[in-house]
Amino acid sequence: MMKSRLEKLRESMKEKDGEIIRLLNERSQISVRIGEVKGRAGLDVYDPSQEARVYNYLQELNCGPLPSNAVNSIFREIISASRKLQKPTTVAFLGPEASFSHLAARRHFGDSSRYIPQPGIAHVFDELERGLTDWGVVPVENSQEGSVNVTLDRLIATPLKIRAEIYLRICQCLISSAKDMKSIKRIYSHPQALAQCRTWLTTNLPSCTLHEVESTAAAACMIKGKKTEAAIGSSLAASEKGMNILARGIEDNNSNTTRFLVIGNGESAATGRDKTSLVYATPHSPGSLHRSLDPFARRGINLIKIESHPVRERLWEYLFFVDIVGHIADKKIKDCLSKLRKKTTFLKILGSYPKAEGET
Repeated sequence: MMKSRLEKLRESMKEKDGEIIRLLNERSQISVRIGEVKGRAGLDVYDPSQEARVYNYLQELNCGPLPSNAVNSIFREIISASRKLQKPTTVAFLGPEASFSHLAARRHFGDSSRYIPQPGIAHVFDELERGLTDWGVVPVENSQEGSVNVTLDRLIATPLKIRAEIYLRICQCLISSAKDMKSIKRIYSHPQALAQCRTWLTTNLPSCTLHEVESTAAAACMIKGKKTEAAIGSSLAASEKGMNILARGIEDNNSNTTRFLVIGNGESAATGRDKTSLVYATPHSPGSLHRSLDPFARRGINLIKIESHPVRERLWEYLFFVDIVGHIADKKIKDCLSKLRKKTTFLKILGSYPKAEGET
């Protein structure tokens, strides 16, 4: 009786799978036609604003029991595969492979894009500015370590724009070729990763020696096949290198999050859930910063970040990086920036772009 019922349910699921495959292929055929239209119009295959709108309406359509993040994950790969049918997408990121930048890029663009590791953040910008790749992913700030100055420096001068953002929860894993922690004697990782896991390491592996290397991904490469050594890194590093995760989430602060930017040419259209990033300088006089904030306050524009950044060529002079809620196409944002220009000595719009998934 139970076997018969199970077989019927499996047969029903098989029928649904057939429907899903048929619909996916029909969707893919439409996607190819969209790619042809985009090609004739000279439009990019990847459109972060349109994709953000897709994820938004998917959430409106979803009635469960699948949770929202599961729906997004499934459709991310569908969209990624559709992009590849139109034209392969290349993405430069701060390498090496299996770094957290690589993980952030894959979570945003999906597995069907081609990822090109770069030895430094500046190299990501260089690749895009020379037209050697389509998109770039760079870290801009971490909830514990603060801003990434190299990224801020390059944003000041680059002709590229911020087109999207990614928030990645940094989940550190203890990975090894060993099957358990009993035989581990040495642990390798980037200095920041070791510092982030100090309490856990002291509690669980007090006799192990800690060794610093240039990246978490490099640490994973070093210890592959060595049963007495382990590395601290991402789950992606473990899967890419074919190793075991001995412990997951070993960081001392479980809210550790890094914000990444997707950079590229062009502008992102308004979605209704957007941010605008800008950088400006004020006159070197008392009260100038206060006066520069007045246009935002008068129009009720929410500043979600303001940070001073030293001007490298001028001692004790600063630029201000600002993130606000809204899109540059919004009338009140336009009015605000028009007034702000009169109160600043330098103003650059770094980009208007969709808020990251899950951000309120």
